Amino acid sequence: MSDADDIYGFRLNALDGASLPLDAHRGKVLLVVNVASECGFTPQYADLEALHQKYAERGLVVLGVPANEFGAQEPGSNTEIAQFCERRYGVTFPMSEKVMVKGPGQHPLYGWLTARGGAVTWNFNKFLIGRDGKLRQRYESSVEPLSPELTGAIEGELVSSS
Repeated sequence: MSDADDIYGFRLNALDGASLPLDAHRGKVLLVVNVASECGFTPQYADLEALHQKYAERGLVVLGVPANEFGAQEPGSNTEIAQFCERRYGVTFPMSEKVMVKGPGQHPLYGWLTARGGAVTWNFNKFLIGRDGKLRQRYESSVEPLSPELTGAIEGELVSSS
């Protein structure tokens, strides 16, 4: 599916096993982030939730995608991940089940994202998708969710494509 023009043909499962079709977010701005519970960047969950709270009504969807490829920093089950995120950070944005974001077994969504934005280099890489379902920018883990660089890009997408 990496030949797809947009992100809407991809489907994940949520942490609870429910279907999470990206087509359900058609016309919204998406921020897709590979997350992990035992990483130095894990506190970014709080800022990702703040982004969700601030911009959801304007059309932003933050999508957390747990992955264990970097330092085995997401060893938990989907249930454990859900409990951790809710208890520790009050996460209310959508979270997919744990998937592979690189290497053999890479989820097709990440094949599509990395073909357009470059390889995932660590936990908490961020992919910004415009309302048209096309990749706008990839951000390294060190780019904080509430940084002017990222919030400016999100606001630009929310305004220019509304």
